[in-house]
Amino acid sequence: MATDERWYDDAVFYAVDVEAFADGNGDGVGDFPGLIDRLDHLDALGVDCVWLLPFYPSPNRDNGYDVADYYGVDDRHGTLGDFVAFVRAADRRGIRVLVDLVVNHTSDQHPWFRRAREDPDSPYRDYYVWVDDPPEWPDPDRGPVFPGEEDTVWSYDEAAEAFYYHRFYHFQPDLNVANPDVRTEIRNVMDFWLRLGVDGFRVDAATLMIDNKGGLESTRLDDPHGVIRDLRRFVARRGDDAVLLAEADDEPDRLADYFGDGDECNVLLNFLLDAYLVAALAERRADPLRRVLDLLPAIPEEGQWANFLRNYDELNLGRLPTADREAVFEAFAPDEAMGIYGRGIRRRLAPMLGDRDRIELAYSLLFSLPGAPLLVYGDEIGMGEDLSLPGRDAVRTPMQWADEPNGGFSPADADDLVRPVIAGGGYGYEAVNVADQRDDPDSLLRWFGRLIRTRHACPAIGTGACEVLDVDDPAVFAHRIAGDDGAVVAVHNLDDSPTAVSIALDGDPTVAFGRDGASVRPADDATDGSERARAWRFDLDGYGYCWVRPD
Repeated sequence: MATDERWYDDAVFYAVDVEAFADGNGDGVGDFPGLIDRLDHLDALGVDCVWLLPFYPSPNRDNGYDVADYYGVDDRHGTLGDFVAFVRAADRRGIRVLVDLVVNHTSDQHPWFRRAREDPDSPYRDYYVWVDDPPEWPDPDRGPVFPGEEDTVWSYDEAAEAFYYHRFYHFQPDLNVANPDVRTEIRNVMDFWLRLGVDGFRVDAATLMIDNKGGLESTRLDDPHGVIRDLRRFVARRGDDAVLLAEADDEPDRLADYFGDGDECNVLLNFLLDAYLVAALAERRADPLRRVLDLLPAIPEEGQWANFLRNYDELNLGRLPTADREAVFEAFAPDEAMGIYGRGIRRRLAPMLGDRDRIELAYSLLFSLPGAPLLVYGDEIGMGEDLSLPGRDAVRTPMQWADEPNGGFSPADADDLVRPVIAGGGYGYEAVNVADQRDDPDSLLRWFGRLIRTRHACPAIGTGACEVLDVDDPAVFAHRIAGDDGAVVAVHNLDDSPTAVSIALDGDPTVAFGRDGASVRPADDATDGSERARAWRFDLDGYGYCWVRPD
């Protein structure tokens, strides 16, 4: 693929859980041959980059994030040869590939940990964080990541006769990145996958990776962000235009630190925007969006946000003020079973919003905001969740390809599937699937194709300066993004009642994208004092939206 150091500015990212996407060998588990067979779907959709969840050998107690071998492909998903074939097939279609770099912790079945626990004099002992007696750890922000499932961050190992540190599950011991040998191992892992053709890494748990693990002096990093700078330098040397996309969910005033001076992460998952955007949808008013754009820090020119409405974790509302958080739970998770960890929601967006018009509004808004948009597989057809499944598995059900057994995901017996396919009701594969929507010009899938094409035609959104525009209706969010590639003005009505707002624009606007029924016309002959600016009236239906390019 041709080198383009800033390719991520205008990319549409698509997240894939290999085990739940497509089964190519008929054993009930998704694999790389199946993923290759479905690449034409992603190509037709307009996806620029696929982010793969972990596919490495693993006991699979945490959806593959308990890695037992960084240098292989789990037998359930195929072989290294299958992976390379996938990367090459994606490259032929102009689709880049990111893989998960899970180096905050390993599985307790990883050879490093086995050697560490068996021999206190082994060099691998210092790959992890051990104590004879756990220190007091009163900071609630450094407790277990999964409250209710883990009660402590220290677990006792009989063989080692010591306690080891873990922020996630007890079977995922944390790596000690203060150990230079561990950082060398991480670079070796990155080099292996870069040589196989990947375009970068999604750095899992970046915030926890560089934290002072266990509060111990021996694990304290003098320069925590130096770890990320080291990873970035390595990727830049070995990977041409390869990038780091980081999972960094931190305080707003610390987020810019993960970009550094343009020498750390290229892209950051925008957890803050996600929470406030969902709050705006729940409250049907623009104020939360105005507030979050003020909260987000300025970032280096080389940096970019990855904006999303759903990811594979819970929809985390922890950074919202109490009133906003309660409003979201009331609107979108009224049943206790819909929540998780006391801070989030374990639902897909389509059933949360319910209304097709509201789904369109939400994604139109997402794609119009500064940054690069991220979709999770199934978003494009409006897949639902299965709340009968435990924890976050509710949103990780198999992809629904067709109205045929197992939704076209696998020819295996239903009892052999990695997880049940959603069947029956409004979100079952009989009603929601790719095949039916591909043939329907009015389907959500076809709408997403138009949205992505429009986003690609408006590159200013990725790099331009954003200005929130004043309008009279509190339910309307209007903003303008201007850059070297022109300008885009987007207007979104978050309420279900029709409305009209007037906005001063330079020149005559051309509608680039919008719901049928949205119209733009001169409001009157008034100007704002300049020779060209003129008031234009935007008429929007309930949940209406409109993007225009001022000429």
